[in-house]
Amino acid sequence: MKDILARLIGFDTVSSNPNLALMAYVRDLLEGAGIAVTLVPDPSGTKANLYATTGPVGAGGVMLSGHTDVVPLTGQAWTVPPFALTEAEGRLYGRGAADMKGFVACAIAAMLAAARRPLRVPLHLALSYDEEIGCMGVGSLIDMLAAAPVKPRFCIVGEPTGMQVATGHKGKVALRATCTGREGHSALAPMALNALHLAGDFMAVVRALQAEVAATGLRDGDYDVPYTTLHVGKLSGGVQVNIVPNHAVLDFEIRSLAGEDVASLITRLEAEAEAIVAPLRAEFPEAAIKVERQWDYPGLGTPSDAEVVRFVKGLTGANGTIKVAFGTEGGLFDQRLGVPTVICGPGSMAQGHKPDEYVSVEQMERCEAMLTALVGWLEVGV
Repeated sequence: MKDILARLIGFDTVSSNPNLALMAYVRDLLEGAGIAVTLVPDPSGTKANLYATTGPVGAGGVMLSGHTDVVPLTGQAWTVPPFALTEAEGRLYGRGAADMKGFVACAIAAMLAAARRPLRVPLHLALSYDEEIGCMGVGSLIDMLAAAPVKPRFCIVGEPTGMQVATGHKGKVALRATCTGREGHSALAPMALNALHLAGDFMAVVRALQAEVAATGLRDGDYDVPYTTLHVGKLSGGVQVNIVPNHAVLDFEIRSLAGEDVASLITRLEAEAEAIVAPLRAEFPEAAIKVERQWDYPGLGTPSDAEVVRFVKGLTGANGTIKVAFGTEGGLFDQRLGVPTVICGPGSMAQGHKPDEYVSVEQMERCEAMLTALVGWLEVGV
């Protein structure tokens, strides 16, 4: 496992970069053990998903799922090489160690072990690209599996949960508000229409709706933040200080609880945007705030008494379940593919996306133990 993790971390698979070299390494490793591997390339031919199966054909089996891309290093002060494995004081450091090449390394090692066993039930491995920019890459893999005659019985997404069994996460929709005003010289600013000011007014609307949702909306106490959240992440516009800008863009998101009427929230925001600009159009006919959906992924809400939950709890020895604050591809496997899914993997997201990212050796050993138990179960074929 550690040798595999070292190789995985050595590939710079920031989402803006190709991942084919990493996928070729995994493919060659698995095929060398007699495991069937399929690569599903993206339209550019620079990235790919990977799907591998070992064991009997025609049975459902269990799918281990992970993503191969990592977040950028921009603005981060690392004290260890980010794209080389460093082991110190019981920790394994490197970009992606926690999120989530640690699990991927364990899953690959489990596939290799399973290939040497007389399985009665197959084990599958699904690796994706571009998860970190909105679960953008896994769609073609899901389409391939949806067309297959037999789908996996269960899916374990190995995002870092401290090896606890997670049954849910919020859904997310990313949105953009494009604000159009009228340019002018800043000395005559009141005679122009500042698009950044429109964006500021719309940001206030987003914040007011967030306050309302937090006070009166749905609640789920299993989450650290027990309500749906609205968050502005980026505001851009303007050229220089003496020009009134005619264009501004505000990027924001909604992370929603199961049962939240997200469409109604977006309709509310669109109506508020129109209310901001409507009084201005007599003087500035071009005034506009256009709200557009950029991308989204569904939440995960596996019932705590579901068969997949009982199964994975049996593998880990867990007594309870949790829900996680971050999004995963799990909701896509569950909702688009109809495969019951839980999230369970080594490490903590508190270490993810940060300088000197790490996963502990203890967590990796616990993950190995879970997957060893899984392979034993597949051999028995209960």
